[in-house]
Amino acid sequence: MRIARAVRSDAEGEGGRALFERIGAFLADQRLAPTPTNYAFAHRLFTEADDALARAVELITERGVRLTSRDIQTLTADHTPEDDAQIAQAELKSRTEGLVARTQMQVEGFADMVTAMRAETADFGRDLAASAEAMSSGSDTPQATDDIVRITAGMLNRIRIAEKKLESSTREANELREKLEEARDNARRDPLTQLPNRRAFEEAFTAQEATGGSMCIAVCDIDHFKSVNDRFGHAVGDRVLRVIADALAHCCRGHLVTRYGGEEFAILFTNVPLDKAHAVLEHARTTVQTKRYKLRDNDAPLGEITFSAGLTPVEAGEMHQTAFHRADRLLYLAKHEGRNQVKTGSASYSEFRR
Repeated sequence: MRIARAVRSDAEGEGGRALFERIGAFLADQRLAPTPTNYAFAHRLFTEADDALARAVELITERGVRLTSRDIQTLTADHTPEDDAQIAQAELKSRTEGLVARTQMQVEGFADMVTAMRAETADFGRDLAASAEAMSSGSDTPQATDDIVRITAGMLNRIRIAEKKLESSTREANELREKLEEARDNARRDPLTQLPNRRAFEEAFTAQEATGGSMCIAVCDIDHFKSVNDRFGHAVGDRVLRVIADALAHCCRGHLVTRYGGEEFAILFTNVPLDKAHAVLEHARTTVQTKRYKLRDNDAPLGEITFSAGLTPVEAGEMHQTAFHRADRLLYLAKHEGRNQVKTGSASYSEFRR
């Protein structure tokens, strides 16, 4: 049964009865009981344009193999609409906004404290000046002295209270500063791989450009990654992403390795010539290729995992989007010519003159 065609057919306007019959035929063909879970799965399969789910079902059911209840549970979990990365980013945004609000409140608290201290100091100055004037005039000198002692003691007491408030506020401000630094770092970090993200890459490029140092950009993409997700599920796909991230970070130490998005990684090589950057990237590619990967649950072999890459130097004054696009086209060329390789080229490379 061609699931993708069935989805398209229903999307073209088949009625409810036809859909019901199609779902019933699917469950009967797969020898699945018409339980709510199985029916809901089949309904989703035929009514939602989820090509990844359709392909996953086709891969499992090819050559007459039938779906099992466990397959349905796994596929349902793997293809839920929630995106963990988006959830993590939303939580980070909410937490950061809360920290900013607390910081703003603390700044206002400091301002109020300073205003109150200024008013109390002004009052103290006026009272002290009045008592000093009374003493200089020679009238009621003992009373004037008592007034000075009382005023000074009251001011000292207020100063001690203010110092305690200031100490507490300073401690809280330091804690907030640390949390804000952590939130700022998290905003530039991919929650799955813990690598810096696209935002961090672009900021690093801008900072390096300002120093005038040389740069090379590499764009890497895991080969056949979609088939890993389709065959083994997104949990395994996430582990593959983490493995590749760790390998790139280890092999490219001293350079910025980022998860740019999806299964794509971007590396910013600074102050090294193109051939040196190429050698580093080739070492990372062979390291990944030679490892033997297994499924965590049963130690079954996962198969060979490789990546392809495009690498290019950044020309003086060139915007990062231009250099990145060139590296991305080199990556596409590497994919087109068989994958598991690094393609290198510059702005004068003939491929980009066509």
